[in-house]
Amino acid sequence: MSTALTARERMLGRLRAAAPSAPEAVEVVDVAIDNHYLARRAQAPLSSLGAIAAMQAALRVAHADVDCVSGDAWPALLAQRLGAHGARRLLLDTGNAEGQALRAALPPKVEALSFERPLAQWKGELFDTVDAGFTVARSGIAATGTLVIAPDAATPRTVSLAPPLHICLVYASTLHADLHAAARAERWADGMPSNLALVSGPSKTSDIQQTLAYGAHGPRWLWVLIVDDLSAHEGGQP
Repeated sequence: MSTALTARERMLGRLRAAAPSAPEAVEVVDVAIDNHYLARRAQAPLSSLGAIAAMQAALRVAHADVDCVSGDAWPALLAQRLGAHGARRLLLDTGNAEGQALRAALPPKVEALSFERPLAQWKGELFDTVDAGFTVARSGIAATGTLVIAPDAATPRTVSLAPPLHICLVYASTLHADLHAAARAERWADGMPSNLALVSGPSKTSDIQQTLAYGAHGPRWLWVLIVDDLSAHEGGQP
């Protein structure tokens, strides 16, 4: 019987031999990545106001509609815009403070809906009759204009995907300079949720002729409200 090792056995042997040093190697890579991003941010520091401007610019390039508003003005502004847009049914979480504030400001012709039933029980109604979905971002990434949304039972991922209009509120104090800063500051490595949606614009696609179309696989419109709460977080950097 031949004692020669097969290619598979040799490969597995090398992997087993390398296993004890693998955690150390990962730590070295992590430190190198951290140092790279820290040096890059040190070369071009981004103030809190700079993060807002960068977030707005990146989102507008991606065909999103962006407003920077105060904490007490956004419900009325959004309610007025929803009426002008012709929205009749709005999906939102009425259990959080933002959802309650928006529902109270809505004109009578805009109905507020909660995601209280299993999707299978009202999927047709949701896709056919709901005009807009409202979410509150966990944070934002200024460099790419990305909204970090952590769906939950009251605001599942469907709220930001199914209605043709997605409205997202993000607080200025939660903006990070880049993806690396967001992952480190929020300690993503310590435990990720089952779903973490990163939204950088409305849904878009191109056919074989490279004709850009919006809304083919998700919301056609994205409205973003950046709430300026920086006065309550003086001295903080995104």
